[in-house]
Amino acid sequence: MEYIKATENNTQAIYELVQNTIKTVYPKYYTQDVVDFFSAHHCYENILSDIKNGKIWVLLVDNRVVGTGSCEDNHINRVFVSPDCQGMGYGGYIMRQLESEIALQYNTACLDSSLPGSLIYEHMGYKTVKHEKIECANGRYLVYEIMEKRLK
Repeated sequence: MEYIKATENNTQAIYELVQNTIKTVYPKYYTQDVVDFFSAHHCYENILSDIKNGKIWVLLVDNRVVGTGSCEDNHINRVFVSPDCQGMGYGGYIMRQLESEIALQYNTACLDSSLPGSLIYEHMGYKTVKHEKIECANGRYLVYEIMEKRLK
């Protein structure tokens, strides 16, 4: 297992991992309009931009990208683990690494959690501080939690 800063060479693998996870997991929680919103938000161009800005990390197992996460300042985002690798502790590992990076400069970490992630983050010590929603296509809403965790 290797956790490294993503390079442009990882862009396609990260994009495919994120899109596959969204298309596999999110329909269990959201309407198709909201799933499409997530897919568009995590487009190839946004991932590439974040890689170029040094914000994305990848978790490699046997040279395969099995998970990814990113942070900007004290905000964690785009944490995804391949559906066939979920439940193996990889997401927790990525989160601990991101929190360690954030703790170098900040006392708290924050994140915007989709419905599938909110219970996982609660088990990791995050608390919901606010509920939010974004209107998507056809009058559908993406409902999510803003969560925080004290690190120090």
